[in-house]
Amino acid sequence: MITSITNARIIDSGSIIENGYIIVRDGLIAETGQGCVPDIETDETINAGNRYVSPGFIDLHTHGAGGSDLMDGTVDAYLTVARTHARYGTTTFLPTTLTCPDEELFRTFETLRQARRSNTHGARMAGFHLEGPYFAYSQRGAQDPDNLRNPTPDHYNAILAASDDIRRWSIAPELPGAIELGRVLSERGIIASAGHTDAITEEVISAYKAGFSLMTHLYSGMSGVTRRNAYRHGGAVEAAFLLDDMDVEIIADGIHLPKELLQLIYKIKGPGHIALITDSMRAAGMPEGEYRLGSLSKGQTVIVEDGVAKLADRSAFAGSVATADRLVRTMIHLAEVPLTDAITMITSTPARILGMDSSIGHIRPGYNADIVIFDDNINICRTIIGGKTVHSI
Repeated sequence: MITSITNARIIDSGSIIENGYIIVRDGLIAETGQGCVPDIETDETINAGNRYVSPGFIDLHTHGAGGSDLMDGTVDAYLTVARTHARYGTTTFLPTTLTCPDEELFRTFETLRQARRSNTHGARMAGFHLEGPYFAYSQRGAQDPDNLRNPTPDHYNAILAASDDIRRWSIAPELPGAIELGRVLSERGIIASAGHTDAITEEVISAYKAGFSLMTHLYSGMSGVTRRNAYRHGGAVEAAFLLDDMDVEIIADGIHLPKELLQLIYKIKGPGHIALITDSMRAAGMPEGEYRLGSLSKGQTVIVEDGVAKLADRSAFAGSVATADRLVRTMIHLAEVPLTDAITMITSTPARILGMDSSIGHIRPGYNADIVIFDDNINICRTIIGGKTVHSI
């Protein structure tokens, strides 16, 4: 199967190629260029209409979309989430769990294995992001406090033995046993991420040296400057800024973080160390109203209004309802970031963080043909995964 994409404004590696073309052969990018398309026989020609064409968007942190949550624990829920996010430009994502009983988590591992086999029209599922249960109670957010605990080898080794699909684990690094877990994850090639944490800067630096390389939704669910016994200490946020090579992810929906903080993070970390994430729950791509956060059977009721999910008493946010296109749009229009940098933060940077930047995150020969076409307002016109169109308007 050979497909050509013509009349494209190709965005990759921080630049734009005007009047570009892409040749896709058997699911992989075979050739890119500018101007006239080579005279070859193709099975399909897609005229981009001078719209933007970029690598598919990569979401490192999502819980649900389209009315389904990954904690529902069904194959249909996984496929619904994958299809919904694909409509908004996501081609690869990490299904993300919530803090829950072990038996529920283990059932979820099997669900992913089954869902991957049936996923023909949705974003690729690159493996799990485990969010919890090793979190600070004071920074738990919407996580179930009944299932919070400290990491112990017998517990986390049982989880690691139950699945080969764990790509990332968010942990409060100040908890007893967390540093050793960070070393274990690093040795296994699993991303250790600091999140839902009350750590001071020194504790995060120690965790970084032990293998923690990412900050989970920067500013959300983590400490800032604080006083302990009259002495001022930097928090997890300050550690993220101080450590040049520490990657961060941000919920760039324009609500979790205001304009000024988005701009500050961009100014200090730069597009090469920022990943845009949705952290979306089941209401992403759905009307506002009342929803369940977590599984339908065991989750909690939340209110979706003003473009965000809130706890029922409206005392705190309970996850976002953003889709990937909204993240890019927010960074451009609200944070006033160049389009090319916004695309970097949702393509090549998360691909590198995942260790998958030799196959996704760029439009280059030999890479997976995961491609998105969008207009000037980041409205998604077509999503292509492995050379196959899974969404178009």
